[in-house]
Amino acid sequence: MERIAALSLFGDRFLGGDELRPLLQALGFPSLSLEETPIPFDADTLQKAASEGYILVWCPASLEGTAVTLRFLRDRFGIDPAVSEPCFYNQDWYLAEAFMDRPLDGAWHLIRKDVMESSRAVQPADLLKTGCSFPPAVLCAWVFFAWYFARNRFLWWHDFVWCSDTDHNGDRVYVGKYHDIDGVNKNGFSVHRHLALRSCYGAVCSL
Repeated sequence: MERIAALSLFGDRFLGGDELRPLLQALGFPSLSLEETPIPFDADTLQKAASEGYILVWCPASLEGTAVTLRFLRDRFGIDPAVSEPCFYNQDWYLAEAFMDRPLDGAWHLIRKDVMESSRAVQPADLLKTGCSFPPAVLCAWVFFAWYFARNRFLWWHDFVWCSDTDHNGDRVYVGKYHDIDGVNKNGFSVHRHLALRSCYGAVCSL
């Protein structure tokens, strides 16, 4: 499908090169123009995705030779909302994890804008059994920041979304929830892991 047709179909949920310019400026590339590859999805797939609230987004593999990774985005946007927003939530458990350096793949992607209500409080393993495909964390982060700078609105304000990535122990990564509804934690794009029960977890009883 041609760009103009896809833009007409998705409306403000289309994030191509032109729509990504505000994000590029925030990342320090104000004069960079992105060259999109042809949109690979067929018309039926795009029409169905548009009707179900998906975002169609272009994901460059690199910006002037710099790979677009979670680490790169974290370094650019920082971890202190008192300095600037949007930013990442201040934590560092993931800095040595391999998924932090997984780059975008230089392709178009479809990703749902809103969390599916039927997926809430369902274990990720059970969701995968239904055929649900989780996006990589770097794609979620790219879409989150691209959406903010293009539309001046936050995605996943109070929600976490499951990712395809796992940490070195095999624990599932999930991201999002920019704002803590209870007001305890500071604002920031969160990167967490869902800890699986292992033999090292146990109890010491008290009397």
